[in-house]
Amino acid sequence: MAAASISLICLFLVLGVFQQSCQGSDSFACNPKDARTKDLPFCRVTLPIQDRVRDLLARLTLQEKVKLLVNAALPVPRLGIKGYEWWSEALHGVSNVGPGTKFGGDFPGATSFPQVITTAASFNASLWEAIGRVVSDEARAMYNGGVAGLTFWSPNVNILRDPRWGRGQETPGEDPLVVGRYAASYVRGLQGNDGNRLKVAACCKHFTAYDLDNWNGVDRFHFNARVSKQDMEETFDVPFKMCVKEGKVASVMCSYNQVNGVPTCADPNLLKKTVRAQWRLDGYIVSDCDSVGVFYDSQHYTSTPEEAAADAIKAGLDLDCGPFLGVHSEEAVKKGLLKEVDINNALVNTVTVQMRLGMFDDNAAGSSSSYARLGPKDVCSPAHQDLALEAATQGIVLLKNHGPSLPLSTRRHRTLAVIGPNSDATLTMIGNYAGVACGYTTPLQGLGKYASSTLHQPGCADVACANDTLFGAAIDAARQADATVLVMGLDQSIEAEFRDRVGLLLPGRQQDLVSKVAAASKGPTVLVLMSGGPIDVSFANNDPRIGGILWAGYPGQAGGTAIARVLFGTTNPGGKLPMTWYPQEYLRNLAMTAMEMRSSPSKGYPGRTYRFYKGPVVYPFGHGLSYTKFVQTIPNNVPTVTVVSIALDGRHHTTSLNKTTTTTINDSSSYGKAIRVTHAKCSKLSVGLDVDVRNVGNRDGSHTLLVLSSPPRQGGWAPPHKQLVAFEKVYVPANTQRRVRINIHVCKHLSVVDGSGIRRIPMGRHKLHIGDLMHSVSLQPATL
Repeated sequence: MAAASISLICLFLVLGVFQQSCQGSDSFACNPKDARTKDLPFCRVTLPIQDRVRDLLARLTLQEKVKLLVNAALPVPRLGIKGYEWWSEALHGVSNVGPGTKFGGDFPGATSFPQVITTAASFNASLWEAIGRVVSDEARAMYNGGVAGLTFWSPNVNILRDPRWGRGQETPGEDPLVVGRYAASYVRGLQGNDGNRLKVAACCKHFTAYDLDNWNGVDRFHFNARVSKQDMEETFDVPFKMCVKEGKVASVMCSYNQVNGVPTCADPNLLKKTVRAQWRLDGYIVSDCDSVGVFYDSQHYTSTPEEAAADAIKAGLDLDCGPFLGVHSEEAVKKGLLKEVDINNALVNTVTVQMRLGMFDDNAAGSSSSYARLGPKDVCSPAHQDLALEAATQGIVLLKNHGPSLPLSTRRHRTLAVIGPNSDATLTMIGNYAGVACGYTTPLQGLGKYASSTLHQPGCADVACANDTLFGAAIDAARQADATVLVMGLDQSIEAEFRDRVGLLLPGRQQDLVSKVAAASKGPTVLVLMSGGPIDVSFANNDPRIGGILWAGYPGQAGGTAIARVLFGTTNPGGKLPMTWYPQEYLRNLAMTAMEMRSSPSKGYPGRTYRFYKGPVVYPFGHGLSYTKFVQTIPNNVPTVTVVSIALDGRHHTTSLNKTTTTTINDSSSYGKAIRVTHAKCSKLSVGLDVDVRNVGNRDGSHTLLVLSSPPRQGGWAPPHKQLVAFEKVYVPANTQRRVRINIHVCKHLSVVDGSGIRRIPMGRHKLHIGDLMHSVSLQPATL
């Protein structure tokens, strides 16, 4: 969301257009004590929701309808309907970023989980869903207490395409499968499993190709993302499609930017055709805050505000975060640019979600729902805070362990020098889009529980580290201590919404501080990094005096405890990087505005993410060490090649294998031997593969199986040189073995996208890489 959005909303508060309502235990609508409405069909819980919605809309005037098209929806007193604030946030805990949620009184704070990029590093889908369940428990409790809504505009499922993006911290990383699986898992946790009923309504944002905020004079309000059909289908849309089809999300948010010259919130091909028709969204589409106003005022996409309102609604937008549709939609109808039925169609989607949430039932929480019992005792509960600690611990990535230097010993490392601008951090640990945490354990506090004494020196006044004024005291502390822990990195002053990074190095004099402290340290030196994006710490990786490097991301309220547990070996690290860590050189002549995923050696373009970039890295995607050793093997009875026949769906047939193209009839593809996914019988087309994981060390630990596929190289479509097709987290005690079943859906995971944006299944041998193991899947067309 934009700071400008909040300013506009405040303006409309003054004008009386915006009305904030907090719903407590009183009914949002359909109060059984209200004689005017208690017998109306839209209040009858025994009727199907679609009938109730139809009845309600038939009772509304046009003037009432347009006031329901905005996030600060006005009340309809004559029908007993209160005003409602749609905008609440729950990216990694209930947040007060949106005006729909307030902290105070019985709800002074909420559990603040690690920032999403950190939680994603766990590669643990069951953890992601568990966090969603806890967040929605707390959200429902706060709604019951009258201080929150039930519509939460989270999660952010954009791809981390460029390492400089200030909002990369909000995302699950650079891989479409990981981001999509995170989206579906977290959404399921948020929305619950009560059939068509919703615990809260989640929202996957920002659709689509949104991954630039403010770089080199180009901001998101004016950016036109030029994206090929191939990249759109293969990369940018994948998480949103998974969120809608697998997560059954209740909402999708369109973004500020244009895609190929059309604002996303005014593009019927994106909204009506793709999200609504192809993916079958059962919910509403909302704009990012003031997006409709942005494409009129800043992008000058239409000549009049009425045209902008009409274009947005006719494209499939149902709700405007901001006042624009509420101000201009009625006039658009009067001018013939928009029909009232178009507004009705939008309200069907929003009101249906409200009814699925129980807001039109006997009370605000839903009379038939156990959610009504949730209250202050269910927020910041010990169990919830324990899960925040577990998530932070699972998300920490051990990048380097020379010697090994880690874990530290409470016996040998009694005096600890704790140094760095993030060493006593609180707010930094929770990143952006956070609320008020239940409490904080800083790295200094966490480490202090393991050491007999700590020598604390910040070394830098802040992460900008503009000078070396504080270096001397930090170096002296390192000389005296048995071990030194440097907690360095970034914060929201370096990477944030509307603030993209200028480079990948540690800011200011931080690198100088790290090197000088390591040179002076009496004992082992460990570097702990807080950041949302990757940092080029090649100097530290190559410095033998720096024994260990940890990436903690932004680890949430319990970050200090989690860092200390990993450093002292109470917990065995098991996180893996969800994004590539590039050297600073990667950015040379690389514009953030260049959207192409594929490399172009002739143009000096390096490509994006591990799937297309083949150059040098600081740490690769999926990197992460452990204090134990895991060995992966494929059982002896498994053949080295799995053969799968691809049958067509009955409407098509294969041509002769002797021809250059094995595809469907009338398909004149020049992309080698391949079958369109839409022409194949895909429903049960999968490959199951067993992998044995043995822990041959003396410490229990968790291991992440990453399965990457290299498709056959044929034709002219330039598929990814490797692509994650499956991942599983497995806990393996010391000196034991666990068997993991990997299931790979052929049409989804082994297909590739051609230059026209068509997804195809290449025939031939696909190589599956599982660490050092390799297994092949040979795909062939079924013959008639």
